[in-house]
Amino acid sequence: ANPEGTSALIHNFVFGWAMEWVFFIVELTTAAVYYYTWGRVSDELHVKVGWLYAAASFFTLVIINGILSFMLTPGDAWLAVAGTGQEASRFWQAFFNPTYWPNLIIRCLICASLAGVWALVTCSRIDGGKKPELKTAMVRWSAKWLLPTFVLLPLAFVWYLWTVPESQRALLQLGISTIGMGMFTQVTRMMLVVGLTSGVIVVVTYAFAWRSPLEFNSGQALAVVLLALIATASGEYTRETLRKPYVIGRYMFSNGVRVASVDKLNAEGYLTHSVWTRRGGDDKLAKGEAMFRGQCMACHTVNGYRSMKRLLADRNREAISNLLTLLHDYKPDSPYRAFMPHLAGTKEEIEALGDYLAALTAAPASNEKTKVAGKQAPVISPGKL
Repeated sequence: ANPEGTSALIHNFVFGWAMEWVFFIVELTTAAVYYYTWGRVSDELHVKVGWLYAAASFFTLVIINGILSFMLTPGDAWLAVAGTGQEASRFWQAFFNPTYWPNLIIRCLICASLAGVWALVTCSRIDGGKKPELKTAMVRWSAKWLLPTFVLLPLAFVWYLWTVPESQRALLQLGISTIGMGMFTQVTRMMLVVGLTSGVIVVVTYAFAWRSPLEFNSGQALAVVLLALIATASGEYTRETLRKPYVIGRYMFSNGVRVASVDKLNAEGYLTHSVWTRRGGDDKLAKGEAMFRGQCMACHTVNGYRSMKRLLADRNREAISNLLTLLHDYKPDSPYRAFMPHLAGTKEEIEALGDYLAALTAAPASNEKTKVAGKQAPVISPGKL
C-alpha cells in the first residue's frame, strides 16, 4: 500500500471512484440475483439480468482503467497543474490519458478470452457419449472466444508500448539485452511468462478442445484455466512493475516522495516533513530505521520479499554508503535510475540510513572481500530489485 499515492488518486478521481462503486454495487447485486433466481424466473428475464450484470461489469472496467492507466501516464496536461491544487480541473485529460485506449482494448480482449476459458470448463462437463453434437458445438463455440484475443492482442500491445514513456520501455529493453547475462529485469521475465503461457493455451485449446471436442475433459479445461490465470497475473505484475520508479508517472516515486519535493527534502530533511514515518528521537539507528520505513519499505523488507539482508549481503559500510550516494545524487547515468526512486534527505539522514542498513547486514568493515575502490558501488542486478 502507498498512502501518498492512494491519497493523490482519491483527491483527483473522487467522482470517478464514486461512479465505479455505483457500478460495482450493481454488479454485485445482479450477480446475486442471477445466481439465486436460477430456475425460478423465466429464461428471458434471467438473460436480461445477466446482460445487466455484464453491462455493470464493463462500465466498472471502463472507469477503473482510466485510474490505473493514469498511474503510468498521467499526461502533460495534468502534470502541468500537479501540486497546484487545480488537479481536478484536468480530470478528463487525466482519465483519458495516453495509455487509456490501448489498455482498455487489451483488458477487453483478455476478459473475452477468460470468458471463453471458463466456458470450456462448463462445456467439458457435457456427456459426449449422450450428447455428442451438443458437446462438439459448445466446446468449439467456447474455443472461438479465444481467437480475437490471440489475433488482436499483439497489435494492441504494440500500440500500448508505443504510448508508454521511453524510460519505461527501457526496462523491457534492458531485460531483453541482458538475458544472456542472467540479469534481465523482472518485468521482462514476467513478459516471457505471459508469452509462453499464452502460446501453450493456444496449443492446448486447438489440440484438445477444437480437434477432439468429444474427448475434452474437465482436467484439460482446468489446465487451461490455470495457464490463463498465470498469464493474467503475470501481465498485471508487468503492468505494475512497468511504472518503476514511480507510483504515478513523473509525479510521485514509488516510495511516496513527490518529484517536485526532492530538493526541499534534501535541504530541510525527509523526516522533518514525513507524516508516515515513526519518529525515532535523536538515536541515529532509529532515524535510519525511520528512513528505511519511509523510503525503502514500499518495495523492500528486512528479511522477506526483496530482503535488504540478502541484497546487501557481503557489502561493508563503505559499499552501502556508495550505493546510497548513487541513489541520492540520482545522476542521469546512474544504473539505478531506471527502476529505483530518488533517495531524499539530508546528509545526516542518509548516513543514518547507511548505519541502519550496515547494522542489518553486520558486514565487518575490515573484510577485504567487500571493500570497494573509489566511489563506485557494485551494481545490484535490476532483476533482484
